[in-house]
Amino acid sequence: MTVTLPVVRARWCDIGRIADLVTEALAPTDLGAWLVPDERRRPTILAAVARIWTEHALLFGDAFLLPDGTAATVWFHRYRPIPPPARYADRLTDACGAHRDRFVLLDRALAARRPTEPHNHLALLAAPEPSNSGRAAAVLAGAQRWMDTLSLPTYAEVCTEADRELFRRHGYTDRDAVPLDGQTTMHSMWRLSPPWSGRSSRNVRSPARGPLVRPRNGPVRGWALR
Repeated sequence: MTVTLPVVRARWCDIGRIADLVTEALAPTDLGAWLVPDERRRPTILAAVARIWTEHALLFGDAFLLPDGTAATVWFHRYRPIPPPARYADRLTDACGAHRDRFVLLDRALAARRPTEPHNHLALLAAPEPSNSGRAAAVLAGAQRWMDTLSLPTYAEVCTEADRELFRRHGYTDRDAVPLDGQTTMHSMWRLSPPWSGRSSRNVRSPARGPLVRPRNGPVRGWALR
């Protein structure tokens, strides 16, 4: 089956651009401020962590850009457990310094609620201001059409109400609230693959959740944002 998509598949040379988009999108949000309270250092730290995970996605998933490079999505193919990035603990410490614990806490909160069955995981959606709603919708729709050809459900974590509404318009349903502290909450969402993509029985039941007891250690798996 041939599918014409309004997105381009990212290559290794696009990692820097995607990291910049993630930084621009995440830095002004409540989640960005929670991860790195130091406003001066925030862009540098967020870009370094985004680069780590975008690199990893090109090995264990996919990334897509709008043709003009103004929005991106980063995905992991979670058909089986994915190893952490090479030298991840050292790289995270080098990138984050004193802010490392916030990124580890984010991972633990998200990993505790992530589905255990095979799925495609939308880890990052970045479409920075201004007037980003059209670009966010375009890059999500294009990447989603590509993922739907793989005949698996898709999963995402979002950090704003605008994102939740965007994802609902693209067929996602709310799943869990993921509190990070008393003021910052993320939300997980789930989307079945459409019937034409050859959906299997795993698509017609509620996704299996991981244990609600948070693991003591684990790599950061990412965040969805725009």
